[in-house]
Amino acid sequence: MSIPEDALVVFTPSGHRGRFPLGTPVLEAARALGVDIDSVCGGRGLCGRCQVDLCEGSFAKHGVTSAASHLSDKSATEQAWEQRRGVLDPGRRLSCASRLLGDAVIDVPPSSQVHRQVVRKRAEVLNIELDPIIRLYLVEVQQPDMHVPASDLRRLKDALSYQWHLPQLENDIRVVQQLQQALRQGQWQVTVAVYNDQRIIAVWPGLQEKVYGMAVDVGSTTIAAHLCDLQSGEVVASAGRMNPQIRFGEDLMSRVSYIMLNPGGELEMTRVVREALNQLAEELVQQAAIGVEDILEATLVGNPIMHSLVFGINPLELGGAPFALASDEAIDGLWASEIDLRIHPNARVYGLPCIAGHVGADTAAMILSEAPQLSEELMLLVDVGTNAEIVLGNRERLLAASSPTGPAFEGAQISCGQRAAPGAIERVRIDPETLEPRFKVIGCDLWSNQPGFAAAIAAHGVTGICGSGIIEVIAELFLAGIINHEGVVNGALAERCPWVLADGRAFAYLLYQDDNRSLCITQNDIRAIQLAKAALYAGIKLLMEQFGTDRVERIRLAGAFGAHIDVKYAMILGLIPDCDLAHVTLAGNAAGSGARIALLSRQSRRQIEELVRRVEKVETAVEPRFQEHFIEAMAIPHKRDGFPHLLEEVTLPPPTPSQNSLNRGTGRRSRSR
Repeated sequence: MSIPEDALVVFTPSGHRGRFPLGTPVLEAARALGVDIDSVCGGRGLCGRCQVDLCEGSFAKHGVTSAASHLSDKSATEQAWEQRRGVLDPGRRLSCASRLLGDAVIDVPPSSQVHRQVVRKRAEVLNIELDPIIRLYLVEVQQPDMHVPASDLRRLKDALSYQWHLPQLENDIRVVQQLQQALRQGQWQVTVAVYNDQRIIAVWPGLQEKVYGMAVDVGSTTIAAHLCDLQSGEVVASAGRMNPQIRFGEDLMSRVSYIMLNPGGELEMTRVVREALNQLAEELVQQAAIGVEDILEATLVGNPIMHSLVFGINPLELGGAPFALASDEAIDGLWASEIDLRIHPNARVYGLPCIAGHVGADTAAMILSEAPQLSEELMLLVDVGTNAEIVLGNRERLLAASSPTGPAFEGAQISCGQRAAPGAIERVRIDPETLEPRFKVIGCDLWSNQPGFAAAIAAHGVTGICGSGIIEVIAELFLAGIINHEGVVNGALAERCPWVLADGRAFAYLLYQDDNRSLCITQNDIRAIQLAKAALYAGIKLLMEQFGTDRVERIRLAGAFGAHIDVKYAMILGLIPDCDLAHVTLAGNAAGSGARIALLSRQSRRQIEELVRRVEKVETAVEPRFQEHFIEAMAIPHKRDGFPHLLEEVTLPPPTPSQNSLNRGTGRRSRSR
């Protein structure tokens, strides 16, 4: 009986198969077949990323009988790795140190795949295919030889070409500046970071197993950042802070006005937002217990004005028609030092493309995160903030616009409004009979009428009302009949309950009172929310008209504020059009999620760069019907539009005669981006 000279190996889940001479390393066989197995160290048994599982048994489907004896015994390399890192799971081997001795079925677990799926918390959103633009490679570099005149850089590139099949790599001078020390410190073994398979951007002595990237959503009010492991896709730290530009103006147009009145003001705004990014980077690395030099890439998104200021572009042209962008292309491969970002000195920055003068890279990121272009249903995406970004569409068409809602939803312009923080009222209910309020505050799970509430909030008290609370209290005032469809407080109720109070020539609703403060919802507060919600609804209506539809099938509310809205109350107020409430869901920070997708998947960058060119832009500032939609949307929930789905869940008060028309003299909603 002849002894076979080769072995059949089948890799799962890919199904790739082939015959190889006995003694062939499993990793070598995998590479020859194009199987997706990760490895930084190049088969030296140092990184442990190439782990595989031997499947034992008879596999009729593959025509293979696979047994433990069909792989070589654990080698000294594997034993040394286990001493450093811990014992491998039963049946698991390092593919670089295991050799084929017979037919085998080898499973490559997700953790060992280069292009593995990073499963995200929201199941309805597509997973991220992990394919970072920066990859690490461990190489052995030949030492200098008097008889072979070649520079350290040339010998490094030759090693990368031979060992990793990466020919004709380019490099920056900063790599050369660190190269010789790294080679000698690592005893001619170094880890190299390669950007987009084309350019060497960093070198470390010995084995460098992890590098990180930072995904940042630069909002006009808040900046949110996530630190991701570029090899696993894991979010290892998150942080946020207020945008320090607020002192130049709460909304975007106020900041542009500041630049108009103070030449050079854009330089100071750029400086402070970049400093905030550096403070966030410091906070992230402290959480993750790494150094800032371990961050090798950053992706940034923001509305057009934030986008411009971060990248040092004067946004003055965005302050008036025709709202011309300096560029609608992605910012790719920028040195982090070019925007004063203090991370790895040779780190790269990617900025997603803006779509139009008032529709920015944050909207592109939201599209990347929510993928409406893949939907059969007509989907409405709304990022609720100081300026609302709106996307409407499906696989056939995508339309986008922004609407000037102003900062009222975030507590500004509200007499007792505040940012979301411990002590802020976030949930409100009003008894329809007694008109008495009860509420919840951030930092306490009890309602205000439950035993123990006072003790539970003693540390911070009741300090104000935040955005989600404002939405709910005005909707509850409407449901209880305290305000009518026009938002006017019924002053006659002051005679029969202590909660409705005279406030000058108008009336207010007393939400909370203690020895130190009274929190009232005034007529001006109600008007500010009406103005904001009317601007948002008018923008949505314009997109629906352009699309040729009078209904939407699915709504996703995004943004830091949008993530905390009760969707039922948003619809009662008239913030969004009628839709099956089961199909109205919260997307969280979709712009930040899109930034993270772009950080972890180079293919997604090309996809969004192509997709934004297909988006049809609607400029609300110059649309003549915006004013008409705006006036009709001032009513609660709307002057004309029906809400049949909402009426299945809630009984709305009947229309009442006008007491003091709020439509009179409202004028056009100014663009307070």
